[in-house]
Amino acid sequence: MRGRFVLALILIASLFSSINAYAHGTVGDYTFLEPIVADDANPKNELDLLRPQWTRMAGCRVFSLGFSLEKVIAASTPELTSNGVANDGLVSLTLGDDWIYQSPRRGKSASGFNELELLPKWAFLTMPEHEFRLSLGMRIIIPAGSPSVEAQHHTQLGPEFLWVKGMGELGNDGLIKYLRPFAVQGDFGYVPALGGRTWHEMFADNVIEYSMPYLNNNVKDLGLGWPLRNLYPYIEFNYDQLVSGPPGQTFPQIAATPGIAFMNYYVELSIATQFALNHASVAGNHATVIGLLDLFIDDIFPPTNWTPL
Repeated sequence: MRGRFVLALILIASLFSSINAYAHGTVGDYTFLEPIVADDANPKNELDLLRPQWTRMAGCRVFSLGFSLEKVIAASTPELTSNGVANDGLVSLTLGDDWIYQSPRRGKSASGFNELELLPKWAFLTMPEHEFRLSLGMRIIIPAGSPSVEAQHHTQLGPEFLWVKGMGELGNDGLIKYLRPFAVQGDFGYVPALGGRTWHEMFADNVIEYSMPYLNNNVKDLGLGWPLRNLYPYIEFNYDQLVSGPPGQTFPQIAATPGIAFMNYYVELSIATQFALNHASVAGNHATVIGLLDLFIDDIFPPTNWTPL
């Protein structure tokens, strides 16, 4: 089971050829952070080496350790630009999984690997002058992990829509210029199960972030030193719901996830906490801490900055 996941990573790595890809998460002058919960619309080469999460629920405590690999696999697909002319687009493939340990107040603990997730993603519209990008993805969830910790045991497949938008075009008048480092990014997806008990999941995330690097490089250099000039304060708003599922489990889960990230050319370090925003989310989220160590492998190891197509 684990061997299949490792084999998948090796197969993706073996596709490296000799065409250069693009910089990580950059549209126009804005470099977007890797969200801690939401998916990023920017195809890129990166390794989420560690994504630890600790959650205290009403009846148990859950610790998970996630990891994923994203690789740009095509840089020559048709893409629309702001003038309507076809240009080179980007396509990436992400493979991810996490190890989970559940410690209930009553009964035995359970641990194991969760479902295997795949997300092929195509950036089909990019407007660099507006710091704007739209992407389409197809989320695939395969129950290849431990039945004791998986949420459900049937393959899920469904579309995902993703976006990023920087505010750099606001202008340099007065205090307005200090709003230019703001950006939003987010996703919306619908992922039903393909068999077994009905399980139709819908999710949406939106991130509001403020780029200190953009402030110092494109608005006004405030003379901030390391590490302040590399910080991104942010807040995510996260929604997840089983539109159709087991009785008592179809209430929406709505949360706010404030955090702060440090990002340079090689790595992103991020930490956040999460708060329930509706009554149905309280039982499953008394307290949550989430972390992220993201490596930009195309800058750390330039030979990976290639695409097979």
